[in-house]
Amino acid sequence: MKTTITALALSLGLAAAEASDSNPLVAERWQSRPLIVIVPNAQDATLVDLREALGKPAAREGFVEREMVLYEIVAGAASRNGQPLNGSASAALLQAVGHRGDAGARVILVGKDGGIKVDRPGPVDPESLFTTIDRMPMRQGQ
Repeated sequence: MKTTITALALSLGLAAAEASDSNPLVAERWQSRPLIVIVPNAQDATLVDLREALGKPAAREGFVEREMVLYEIVAGAASRNGQPLNGSASAALLQAVGHRGDAGARVILVGKDGGIKVDRPGPVDPESLFTTIDRMPMRQGQ
């Protein structure tokens, strides 16, 4: 009986570890500031406007300078800086930020510490995000 309980506990612990491993935000902690855009479709103004804004040199430079990465979740399918994530990583990302892929447009900024710093309906101006980041203690220490 004790062996069965130990095996079950080990199995549950492994399952929990695998679930956290599929969350891409775990690897970002202390490395970057994820900006997560959740939209129901690729034509959503929140995503289109943000892509356009980040295409401008000053905004792109500010994005890189602040060590940000862009996660786009379109109809539940996620990508990181344009590279698609698998289904379990997409689901884990949505779960980590407490949203569903079929909800309305959201913009979420996650700090290097892994905490959610901004969570609001889109669209959003990158400059307002930069201002928020520049007020963070880690950014002021740089």
